[in-house]
Amino acid sequence: MKSRSKYASHPQFGIALIEVLIAVLIFSIGLLGLVGLQASMVRASADARYRAQASFVAQQRLGQIWVDQGNMSAYVEAEPGTDIAAESGLPGGRRITLRGDASCGGDLSCFTVRVIWQQPGAVETHNVTTVTRIAGG
Repeated sequence: MKSRSKYASHPQFGIALIEVLIAVLIFSIGLLGLVGLQASMVRASADARYRAQASFVAQQRLGQIWVDQGNMSAYVEAEPGTDIAAESGLPGGRRITLRGDASCGGDLSCFTVRVIWQQPGAVETHNVTTVTRIAGG
């Protein structure tokens, strides 16, 4: 008499376990994708916050010049600029204020304010540049 295997009537025994393992693998890949997306969103949010702060710093500087038109030359800050990291909250922040530079074509009523910063852990520097003409003084 031939002995029959106890699994002979169920040739697909264990397939449910394989399906569950594949489902867990797909779920894990999806979770890793969400974690990567979250990290990317945090970086983009920080970059937007720093850009907004840098724009505010540049506009504030131009406002100071606008109000004190009789003393415009006192606001010029040549390269490498003034360290503004502490008061602005920009990591490694520097402000450069130029009067009548190349972007203005030598016009002394034209000011260029450039705010530079470097995000923590980043290699490249970021900047916001604002150019305006102030009529008057």
